[in-house]
Amino acid sequence: MPAAGRAGDAGRRLPDAVLFDRDGTLVVDVPYNGDPARVVPMPSARAAVSALRRAGVPVGVVSNQSGVARGLLTRSQVEAVRRRVDAVFGPFALWAVCPHGPDGGCRCRKPAPGLVLAACERLGAAPGRTVVIGDIGADVEAARSAGAHGVLVPTAITRPQEVAAADARAADLLGAVRLVLGGGPGGCEPAGRDRRAERSR
Repeated sequence: MPAAGRAGDAGRRLPDAVLFDRDGTLVVDVPYNGDPARVVPMPSARAAVSALRRAGVPVGVVSNQSGVARGLLTRSQVEAVRRRVDAVFGPFALWAVCPHGPDGGCRCRKPAPGLVLAACERLGAAPGRTVVIGDIGADVEAARSAGAHGVLVPTAITRPQEVAAADARAADLLGAVRLVLGGGPGGCEPAGRDRRAERSR
């Protein structure tokens, strides 16, 4: 998809893609969850994903899963949870998952840009026309580092300084998607930059 993006119903330029964090954003955060039965959508998450699909915007997931490196999860468990999330929401266009720990030195683990850049490449999306939606600063910092746009949807675990540093934020996922579809981050108007210290799964 070219960097110019696609046009919405009212002539607004839509993003090339929207990438969601998984835990605490799309689904309730169950630390190191390897049990598909414990997958529960966050409030308004299904409506948010559906709204993007109706608009023709590709949707993907970018997720840190350090439980693999920590020996708390197997890759097959991560895959089982992925399949359950796809069943709940409908299949996502892509999943980009980092299995490394915080000391692994990889370039994919959020807040590094690797997951976002890999997702953009696979979707044919320009990073500057891509939006990343997440619940902690690592999500929006990964977006910033990749040259994409970040939208923070705070939860109980989001630090006050992360909220204060986020130029683009929404009360819930549907609000974030309405911001994106209405010409906010990744649409007609430039997004702000969101920053945080490393605190990711």
